[in-house]
Amino acid sequence: MIAGCNDETSTDSSNMKLVEEGKFTFAASGEYAPFSVTDGNGQMSGFDIDVANEIADRLGLEPVQNKFKFAGIVEGVKTGRFDAAVASHTITDERKEHVAFSTPYYYSGPQIFVRPDSDIESMEDLEGVEIAVSKGSTYATIASEATDRVVQYDSDVVALEALSKGKHDAVITDFVTGKEAIGKGLTIEGRQSLGTSEQAIAVSKENEELLQKINEALQAMREDGTLKEISEHYFGENITTQPE
Repeated sequence: MIAGCNDETSTDSSNMKLVEEGKFTFAASGEYAPFSVTDGNGQMSGFDIDVANEIADRLGLEPVQNKFKFAGIVEGVKTGRFDAAVASHTITDERKEHVAFSTPYYYSGPQIFVRPDSDIESMEDLEGVEIAVSKGSTYATIASEATDRVVQYDSDVVALEALSKGKHDAVITDFVTGKEAIGKGLTIEGRQSLGTSEQAIAVSKENEELLQKINEALQAMREDGTLKEISEHYFGENITTQPE
């Protein structure tokens, strides 16, 4: 954890509906570096995990992480398997039909990634080509607008690795994830950016008290610089403020 709990933001959990009393049970994929990655012992770390741990601390709860396939996390929150998803979910109207979202804790945006020798530059160039994406992501929807040749992986990182090894024509994923992959030596390049998105924590619609407390914790983390500090630790820049 990057920063400690401010006692003033700790809260009584008695009115919150929790999977297990005294604990903040959250889900992440563990396959989305640098937001959540899994070590050899099955423990997750990363930007999302530090944010979740800090929220739990400020709510006076013990953090309990659950590694879960990204495509099933929203359903897990909806059905009460998890208290929340701290898993880089983009706020969309479709997801809002199933869960409630916190205020955004970071801002991102999809980008096209290709191999260096590719002629693909923009969305128009994706027509009819084979695009790899992560299952259950908003990137799958974007890709389907350009082609019916969409290949889905369990994680964005695996899709980028496949692209680097000569599979598929392009990958659409978060620009930070692509940048991280390039930094680790994958033979890929970023091309056109496809907009800006808001990433937030998903909570059951039946758990208004928990959502309120999460939002209060996030606001305190913005005001005292904790969110910024966590972001700069992982990315070398602050992605937690809305782009101008």
